[in-house]
Amino acid sequence: MRNVTLTVKVWAVVTQCCRLSMALLRRVINKLVNRVLLGTVHCEKMASNVVSSSRRKLVVGLGNPGMNGSRHSVGMAAIAALAERLGVADQWRSDRQVSGEVIVSVYQDTQLVLLRPKLLMNINGVSVAKAARKFSVQPEHIVLVHDELDKPLGKLGIKHGGSARGHNGVRSCVDCLNSDVMPRLRIGIGRPLGKTSVERHVLGRFSKEEQNILSSVLEQSVNLLLTQLAEMPLQTSPPGGRRASGRSKDSVPSAQEPAEGQTQN
Repeated sequence: MRNVTLTVKVWAVVTQCCRLSMALLRRVINKLVNRVLLGTVHCEKMASNVVSSSRRKLVVGLGNPGMNGSRHSVGMAAIAALAERLGVADQWRSDRQVSGEVIVSVYQDTQLVLLRPKLLMNINGVSVAKAARKFSVQPEHIVLVHDELDKPLGKLGIKHGGSARGHNGVRSCVDCLNSDVMPRLRIGIGRPLGKTSVERHVLGRFSKEEQNILSSVLEQSVNLLLTQLAEMPLQTSPPGGRRASGRSKDSVPSAQEPAEGQTQN
């Protein structure tokens, strides 16, 4: 009996090590693909090559192309809702130079570039970095909109730079821009229930019950985005760019963002 128990424990340890090794291998492969598609020199020099336009910001909806309605692509749904609010929803155009779909609009006195990457989530950063270069936008003037497992559906939060916290799309952006200062709008999708895997959960579509909540979430997301865009300082980074200190936190909840423990309607 003891031998059986020991065997089970050893097998569990071996399995966990294999999973960690595969996760690390996937991360290395994604980084290599990022560099190949973007170009090694350009990827490393992005922060120093970009000279910010005086009044221009880039808003990116992270996701997987062709997977509209999935939890992992809720960032793209938020960008579509933003375009609708700005009255430019019919102006999306494919741009091969940035490997994505783009709208150039104006909000107040700021030019907005809306981007929906046409690359897989794990290499979204290639599209973001290309757009940053084409439109001369520095990392701190780029807002990433993405799904967040650690927040339930109905909760939103602004994160001011910092680590990717396990999100592969954000990690790709950090790698390709060589900076982690980008503010992010994190849209909660919640963690899977029961034995459903995380991968199946994020790639799955919202249920009918969730879709009833989603419409309100997207409306609140647009409100929070517009508030963030109005408050973002327009300034030039030092030569060579900068990286965040690693200490970042969600913004203080506003009227569009409930405090912890509250639920958005």
